[in-house]
Amino acid sequence: MLRVHEIYASIQGESSFAGLPCTFVRLSGCNLRCRWCDTPQAFTGGESLELEEVLRRALATETTLVELTGGEPLLQPEALPLMTALADAGRTVLLETSGERDISAVDPRVHRIIDLKAPGSGESEKNRLANLAHLTKRDELKIVLADRADYEWARALIQSERLHERVAHVLLAPVFGELEAATLAEWMLGDRLPARLNVPLHKHIWGPETTGV
Repeated sequence: MLRVHEIYASIQGESSFAGLPCTFVRLSGCNLRCRWCDTPQAFTGGESLELEEVLRRALATETTLVELTGGEPLLQPEALPLMTALADAGRTVLLETSGERDISAVDPRVHRIIDLKAPGSGESEKNRLANLAHLTKRDELKIVLADRADYEWARALIQSERLHERVAHVLLAPVFGELEAATLAEWMLGDRLPARLNVPLHKHIWGPETTGV
């Protein structure tokens, strides 16, 4: 069984897949409480569904891209066979995870997008840095930044761990409504930082308060 908050088709708003039609399977439950979380409605509740029913609903949208998100999807053990089943069905599968959970058991066909927590989130001590050893060029690292201090933390981590050499993309995202994308872009250009600016496309299309998009 899986506890599911929602399943819907939309436009992928983040990562290197931004702009593509994508089906989102949002699981319920999260063990972190990031200060700027935009999906607190997924912390609790949801509908209990058999894995086969979740798979059927996800495939029924007929998008070639499917993302498993949350909440924190890796809190539910059945998320692992679900991702494998989606990949077996020919879908390109993305996993959005905080990285606080061990990612080593995730099907190697899945693109793992790990949301490293900067200090401004209030949850940076929860980062499971041991996950860095499991990263491949199929994976992406996203770091959401609230201010200059968060940026300097991310810059130091990218440089010391050479994160850009471990993954396909290092994504730096400004907290919507707190840090201007133009300001972050200037910092990145000034430092020639080997990272990609990640603007939340869906929030610019539908607005920050709209859910299920």
